[in-house]
Amino acid sequence: MVLDVDFVRSQFPAFKSAGLAGQAFFENAGGSYTCGAVIDRLTRFYTDRKVQPYAPYEASALAGAEMDEARARLAAMMGVEADEVFFGPSTSANTYVLAQALRRLITDTGGAVVVTNQDHEANSGVWRRLAEDGVEVREWKVDPQTGHLDLGALQPLLADGAVRMVCFPHCSNVVAELNPVAEICAMARAAGAFTCVDGVSYAPHGFPDMTALGADIYLFSAYKTYGPHQGIMVMRRAVGAALPAQCHYFNADTLYKRFTPAGPDHAQVAACAGMADYIDALYAHHIPGGTAGPLARNNAVHDLMRAHEVRLLQPLLDHLAARNDLRLIGPRDAGRRAPTVAVALDRAAEPVAAELAKHGIMAGGGDFYAVRPLQAMGVDVAQGVLRLSFVHYTTEAEVTRLVAALDAVL
Repeated sequence: MVLDVDFVRSQFPAFKSAGLAGQAFFENAGGSYTCGAVIDRLTRFYTDRKVQPYAPYEASALAGAEMDEARARLAAMMGVEADEVFFGPSTSANTYVLAQALRRLITDTGGAVVVTNQDHEANSGVWRRLAEDGVEVREWKVDPQTGHLDLGALQPLLADGAVRMVCFPHCSNVVAELNPVAEICAMARAAGAFTCVDGVSYAPHGFPDMTALGADIYLFSAYKTYGPHQGIMVMRRAVGAALPAQCHYFNADTLYKRFTPAGPDHAQVAACAGMADYIDALYAHHIPGGTAGPLARNNAVHDLMRAHEVRLLQPLLDHLAARNDLRLIGPRDAGRRAPTVAVALDRAAEPVAAELAKHGIMAGGGDFYAVRPLQAMGVDVAQGVLRLSFVHYTTEAEVTRLVAALDAVL
């Protein structure tokens, strides 16, 4: 079965926008277009339901019900319970709250935390700063040539049983290699450690199946998964109970409130149900009459997305690898990575992105908050990298156009 890209694009108002006409979007890793189902729900909430939720009058009851719907449907898609899904203002904020909880746990019981230098700073810096409070921070380092995280280098960090949390990315926002999440989580679990997986750069290519991954905590950003600007965190019940609550004391007995210090954005939480609407619409279009449950529907759509992305990505990787005026970061095999392609050039990247814009290519240049992995691989951070990222609504014609524009500009 092949993804129907025309149908996909019909679900996104951006492709009908006069302001975006004639441009091809290749900075999706910074934030995707928003699907129509999310926009419709957000508009309806602000128009009809923008009141304090969960009160006994109709508008309030509808507001609360839609917020509950978002949590329940996203949880079902990912194979977890509804109260294991948390909403926060951003993934960076959610990770900060987690780090404060772990700091208290380790202060009370002792232990260490493992971080990588492959991560975006959001899932690295907050954990590293725990060292200021006496927490031992151990670094799992990438291969300086490839950016790869070797499992053999993780084992010694876990050997003494002192690690309480292993923090790593599903894939990096510049290296883009798909890390073996299930295997890493199994290693950590065997050593008595919890796992915190930064899924921000992977979730746009398919929402996670939490049972298959085996992660204790999985974080991603709704604004990169076709939704509103919210951070979404999945936390399994065992780790949620073990970590000290970071909420108002009277909310501590409700799992999904334990790590939300302030009230969430009601409208944006409600609008997140539109992401589930979108996944269901893709499933219904491609598998008419299908009767699979939410998790199986999500996994089927994930596979459609990934197959399309891999097919478009390989020719781009091959073209870039054949050039001698750039360094392609990460694997050259499309099946081993996300379609987030960073290249180090023989010049500063940001002016190149500006030149690509003249050709109707929307891309970015810079460090993308991935200073540590770039430095580890010997990339000049002052020059940065050119990042070309796409998702399943990208077309083959747009990738062809990107290659032509790169040839013209470089």
